[in-house]
Amino acid sequence: MEIPHGKKIYFASDNHLGAPNREESAKRELKFVAWLEEAKKDAAAIFLLGDLFDFWFEYKSVVPKGFIRTLGKLAEITDAGIPVYYFVGNHDLWMDGYFEEELNIPVYHEPQTFEFNGKKFLIGHGDGLGPGDLGYKRMKKVFTNPVAKWFFRWLHPDLGVRLAQYLSVKNKLISGDEDVTFLGEDNEWLVQYSKRKLAEEHCDYFVFGHRHLPMEIDLGQGATYINLGDWIGFYTYGEFDGTSMHLKTYQKEKEA
Repeated sequence: MEIPHGKKIYFASDNHLGAPNREESAKRELKFVAWLEEAKKDAAAIFLLGDLFDFWFEYKSVVPKGFIRTLGKLAEITDAGIPVYYFVGNHDLWMDGYFEEELNIPVYHEPQTFEFNGKKFLIGHGDGLGPGDLGYKRMKKVFTNPVAKWFFRWLHPDLGVRLAQYLSVKNKLISGDEDVTFLGEDNEWLVQYSKRKLAEEHCDYFVFGHRHLPMEIDLGQGATYINLGDWIGFYTYGEFDGTSMHLKTYQKEKEA
C-alpha cells in the first residue's frame, strides 16, 4: 500500500471494553470513539490489535450486549471507504464472522506482514508468541479447541457471557494482566520473538499489543519493536506517517 500524501496509518490495542465494570468501561469507550473520529479525518487505514473487548463470543445469532458506540463508529469508518483491520487477542479469540459480515473488517488470528511505502510491518496481538507465556499457551489450546467451543455454545448466552466475564476479570492467567513494568529486553518475550523473526527476514517494524506497556525498542538493522500499550491507563496508539512510526498519547478529554 502506498499512503497518499497527508494520510496516516493508525494502530491501537487492548481497550478491554466491559472491564472492570460497565461504568468505568463506558468512560474509556467514549474517549476511544472520540479518537476514532479524529483518526478518521486523515486515516489511510486503522489497525486494531486485539482485546478491544474484555470478552467476546459469537453464538450463531447472538453477540455480547453493549459497545454499540464503538461498533457504530467502526461501521461509519469502513462505510467511508477507510479500511480497518482486526487482530484477535486472548480476550476475543472467539470471533467468527461478525466483524467481516457486519462491519466489513477482515479479522486475523495470526500475525501478518504488511508493506506501506516500502516499509515492512509484522503486526499481531502478541499473545502466545516468544519463548515464555507457557501457562497461557496451554490455556489457549483449550479455549480454541473446537470441542470446548461447542460445549460453551450450549450454555445460555446470559450464563455463558456472565461466567466468561467473571473469569476474564478475576483470573490472572486468562486475563493476561501483568505488572506494567519493563522486564528488560532479555525477559520481554515479544522482543525476543521479534529478534528471532528479524534474523529470518527483515522487517522495519514489529507492532504488537498484549503487553499493555508502551514500548519502542531499537532492534538494530534498522528495525524497531513497538508495543502499543493500552486504553486503560496509557491511552497510547501508533501513528505511521508514511516515513516513520511512533507512539503517541491521546490526551483530549473530549467525549463523543
